[in-house]
Amino acid sequence: MKAILMIGAMFFAFSFCGLQEKLKQMQSGSNSSSSSNSSKTGGTGEKPKLTAAQQGIMDSATETKWDEQGLSWRLPSGWKKMDVKKESFNYQSPDNAFLLVNISSMSDDFPMDASLKAYYDQAMQMLKQGKYEDVKMIEIDGVPGVEFTEAVPEDKDGIRRHQWIGYRSYLGQKQQVNVMTSTTQPKFERHRDDFTAILYSLKSTK
Repeated sequence: MKAILMIGAMFFAFSFCGLQEKLKQMQSGSNSSSSSNSSKTGGTGEKPKLTAAQQGIMDSATETKWDEQGLSWRLPSGWKKMDVKKESFNYQSPDNAFLLVNISSMSDDFPMDASLKAYYDQAMQMLKQGKYEDVKMIEIDGVPGVEFTEAVPEDKDGIRRHQWIGYRSYLGQKQQVNVMTSTTQPKFERHRDDFTAILYSLKSTK
């Protein structure tokens, strides 16, 4: 089961492959932009809003730190470490729900705002096509990002994801922070509030 979910996560990571050329064009275009148009990430998106149930999950969860990247999340009881490396942070629940985080380092001239908007526009297209059930711009602990939840998969036992992709500057480096929570469709509703609480509990060292 773990292998299936990890393969699904990798597949999804490439689902935006059509976006890569667009981002490269943005990056090359940014080289000729004036400094007033340089990419910044401040003040983008809504602030997280939790239901009472989600707040309760967050309040009772345990802070789990990723010291190397200056990040942390609050994870429900029973979630255990799968693998933590310099650019990946993976935890698992007792019933095979997953938190899969990946850090991608960007060049100094990478246009974070333009890239974030491209992800948002792409996600909105997926929403119109019925592949996502919701999309929003969310700023979590000062880091702007795009949050989206996949619609029910055609395969009744297929993988379903709740994800957030954001951009930040950390230790002088631009980074993409890709936070994915996932499980199979039969377990998704059981973990829906967990996933939201986990995503919104993100703390980022400034």
